[in-house]
Amino acid sequence: MTLGERIAEELNVETVFSFDVPYLGTVGISESIVVTWIVMAFLVLVSFLLTRNLKVTNISKRQAALELVITKLQGLVSGALGPNGGAYLDYLMTVLLYIGIANIMGVVGMKAPTKDLQVTIPLALMSIILVQTSCIKHRGVKGWLKTFASPSPVIVPIKILELFTRPLSLCMRLFGNVLGSFVIMELLNNTVRVAIPGLFGIYFDIFDGFIQAYVFVFLTGLFISEGLETEEE
Repeated sequence: MTLGERIAEELNVETVFSFDVPYLGTVGISESIVVTWIVMAFLVLVSFLLTRNLKVTNISKRQAALELVITKLQGLVSGALGPNGGAYLDYLMTVLLYIGIANIMGVVGMKAPTKDLQVTIPLALMSIILVQTSCIKHRGVKGWLKTFASPSPVIVPIKILELFTRPLSLCMRLFGNVLGSFVIMELLNNTVRVAIPGLFGIYFDIFDGFIQAYVFVFLTGLFISEGLETEEE
């Protein structure tokens, strides 16, 4: 199979199963949705197992390790949100974990759902809706509308354009980087078949997946922080 055929196969989103819905017709469930369910089920199960029997004093090593990981994750996300973004911390941490796990599903033989635009587009839209609603919540509708003319009314068209370019950039950045990592690994596997692909695979299949998850969450947090900072001016 050629590289082009491998990329086409990777981009092809197959329907795993379908069912009929009255008045809507046949609804197909794609493999990216199924893998997303698997990722969510995994996160729910791990969360349930790790958070049982938590204590305030005389904590176990498991609880100490869990608290350390959560603290580190909170530090990563809150750095982008700033001091006023605590209300959005849990959501962004959840998105970080989901995208991070979803990006490395290829390691276990599944297609990463983030290679599907039907997954990355809703993720980007959810983030941008959160950005705008957070600004409205802190400033009110009138104050939110004023941000489009700040610092000068001249840039109103640019500010309006940002409503569309920001989700597009988030979507395509995540989709493009995950797909790009796959292409690079396929090129290495086709040209060098000794130890080098394995070494690069550790980075592109694992570390790069978490890096892209962090970049997505960091930019979302940064956009939220900008709205909150505007409110204080």
